Amino acid sequence: MAQNGTMTAKDIILIVGLVDKAVAESILATNKQRGWNYRFGLMYSTRPLSKSEQEVAAMFDIQIPCNFDSHKSITQALLPYEGQLKAATVRGENNIPYFQKVIPHIPYLRTPTTESLTWATSKIEMRTRFSEYDKTVSPIFKVVSDAHKKTLESIKTEIGFPLVIKPAGLAASLLVTIAYHEEELAKSLRRVLRKLRSQYKKWEGRGEPQVLVEQFMEGEMYSIDCYVSSSGKIYYCPLVHVKTGRSIGFDDFFGYQRITPTLLTPENIQLAQETAKKAIYGLGLRSSTAHIELMKTENGWKIIELGPRIGGFRDTMYLLSFDISHTANDIAIHLPEKPVISHKQLGYTAALQFFAKHEGKITNLVGIKKIKNLNHFIPWKST
Repeated sequence: MAQNGTMTAKDIILIVGLVDKAVAESILATNKQRGWNYRFGLMYSTRPLSKSEQEVAAMFDIQIPCNFDSHKSITQALLPYEGQLKAATVRGENNIPYFQKVIPHIPYLRTPTTESLTWATSKIEMRTRFSEYDKTVSPIFKVVSDAHKKTLESIKTEIGFPLVIKPAGLAASLLVTIAYHEEELAKSLRRVLRKLRSQYKKWEGRGEPQVLVEQFMEGEMYSIDCYVSSSGKIYYCPLVHVKTGRSIGFDDFFGYQRITPTLLTPENIQLAQETAKKAIYGLGLRSSTAHIELMKTENGWKIIELGPRIGGFRDTMYLLSFDISHTANDIAIHLPEKPVISHKQLGYTAALQFFAKHEGKITNLVGIKKIKNLNHFIPWKST
């Protein structure tokens, strides 16, 4: 109901935070895919937009600029659409802090709690919650902020080797390194701490710079996206096998290659799903898509981390291999509607992501023409 007392249709899907063109296109295509008739509103920062950002914002039915740091600005921005919002969602890890600030202003929509989003975007909070919920599915960890001798000794005693060093608040795998002995630990920890402040500014790290040191898990890496209803019911997408940059000679854990479907047995898939469920319940996540990274070890499935969002490349991978509209399902879980998930395999999809070993300007790429000439090559749209 609007302020004047008249009834209004709840037909607006609110997207919080700027998205790129490919994501915008996938969002706007959902009406046709599902037979919906919703309007899509994009809520974004009042900072000056680039030309491409302006073009993307113009694609949406409604543009809602606001100052996310001001409760008054958020309230005034949403007021014209009071009673018209049907659902709200977010795309991209960098937009989650904006979503957290908007959630208190849309209390009658199905959204995650702000606390669960905090737990899911801080590696320290996440590890703490996992450990409290079920210690068997998460590695031993310790939080440090220096590389003093006493700190190194405590890490050696409490964690042991090999171990992984990762900044607590930076997204993705930035600055994540592995140490096999004490000298390597000292060198790597000092290097990470030295780079943290400049990297936090560059990559918009969340919170105060801290370093998470945790037990290294040996095994095969997988990931799974899930849809979580407001009542905690979980719908599982097919698993994806992930090969990291470290496996091809990089001193980094970025996802180099992702392949779906996997060759896992039904029994292993069920065990992976049960572990993903523990990650979701451990963080109290609801009304959200969840992207969970898992490690299949000799001692069972372990949780690497969870992101309260759609996983990278998953939109296209799930569409090509299973005819699953990931974006439509992400919206559906907030409506709420049951997501449509097919497990019929249409083929294999592999997504490759390349990083240079050193910063600089790319001058040449070898083999691109050969790849493009393959019959099964599909041009990639950034998501």
